[in-house]
Amino acid sequence: VQLQASGGGLVQAGGSLRLSCAASGSTFSSDVMGWYRQAPGKQRELVATISSGGSTNYAGSVKGRFTISRDNAKNTVYLQMNSLKPEDTAVYYCNIVSSPYDYWGQGTEVTVSS
Repeated sequence: VQLQASGGGLVQAGGSLRLSCAASGSTFSSDVMGWYRQAPGKQRELVATISSGGSTNYAGSVKGRFTISRDNAKNTVYLQMNSLKPEDTAVYYCNIVSSPYDYWGQGTEVTVSS
């Protein structure tokens, strides 16, 4: 199983980015998919998750600004990030929980300048 994340980059505060994570090697339509992030010197934290049925969960710091979605036909999870802030700067990792396994992508870096 491989998770390939893309879409990171450098953006000014207030801007937008869309992250994508394509999974290969299996199908994950029944599994929870999500995004986490890790800022320099900090622990990895949850950003958002989406269930197989489309139920979503967001960290309080991104609620109302970020939107997670998935395309089961493409085995892909997305993270639309709007109104970005410098504190959103981090490496973003996609994750799939397919019990008993826990898969992680390689990370894509997001830098928000003030």
